[in-house]
Amino acid sequence: MRKIRLGKTGIVVNKNGFGALPIQRRNMEDAVKILRKAYENGIDFFDTARVYSDSETKIGNALSDVRDKIFISTKTMATTADKLREDLETSLEELKTDYIDLYQFHNPAFCPKPGDESGIYDEAMKAMEEGKIRHIGITNHRHTVAIEAIESGLYETMQFPFSYLADEKDFNIMKKSVESDMGFLCMKGLAGGLIKRSEVAYAYMTQFDGVLPIWGIQLEEELDEFLSYQDNEPVLDDEMKAFIEEEKKELAGDFCRGCGYCMPCPMEIVINQCNRMSLMIRRAPEEAWTNEHWQKEMAKIDTCLECRQCVSRCPYDLDIPNTLKKNYEDYKTFL
Repeated sequence: MRKIRLGKTGIVVNKNGFGALPIQRRNMEDAVKILRKAYENGIDFFDTARVYSDSETKIGNALSDVRDKIFISTKTMATTADKLREDLETSLEELKTDYIDLYQFHNPAFCPKPGDESGIYDEAMKAMEEGKIRHIGITNHRHTVAIEAIESGLYETMQFPFSYLADEKDFNIMKKSVESDMGFLCMKGLAGGLIKRSEVAYAYMTQFDGVLPIWGIQLEEELDEFLSYQDNEPVLDDEMKAFIEEEKKELAGDFCRGCGYCMPCPMEIVINQCNRMSLMIRRAPEEAWTNEHWQKEMAKIDTCLECRQCVSRCPYDLDIPNTLKKNYEDYKTFL
């Protein structure tokens, strides 16, 4: 079982991190079962967020009795000190704990710093002095904010999208984080579902010390895949390397990562799925995306107001109204 050290935090954990966003879609009994199975099979780092509906509650119910044997990271989207304090106290209650191992600012549009107008970094420091937070980290999708956070020296960890589809700028964020002795938490290690061979994704991650992939797990069979790699670790061989190169060619250029920060849409278009339909429909059973439900969702693209609210929120500067239309035209060819 491969272990890694999360930079200057000194935290040493299993290379498999549990991403707890998807378990908000499972009922309590199933979620608790999956979380407990993960723990019993050596996973000891669990990542959640205040905005992941009842994810924190499920972790608390599943793992509070083994709290001293696991590490929990959660996040706040607060932009004021009062809101951060409110979020923190709620997280502590839901997680059934009196401290958070890693408390992260959740994709802020700026780099929080001591003395700034928001006051959130100062409030986090107060909570650290009180023993309610042990380490402070940041998550982001914006290269400029991520670089500023790394160079500031204020953060012990960086959580950023990273997979074998990472471009040069993404790779640079990972490299700079590790070189700065920041623990690097890798979100979207399967590129939001575009990567279908998890063993290749896992093998790719083993190359990087200090990088902790946070695999988003919803189903027990998904968990079983990653658990199987702990004792029979996939090796990044020539076949896998060639496969990765082909994947990069197919998925090169600007594509939707499915992060969802573009939403909500005033016309209720499910942008983070519809805007990558051309890729998904070719990489998953076609019938999963051509059913009546998705035909109705895709048809909403015709109602787009081109208000461009989504564009202003997209961390990747995609021309979303245009890419949505292209995806819809392509989608129609499968019907």
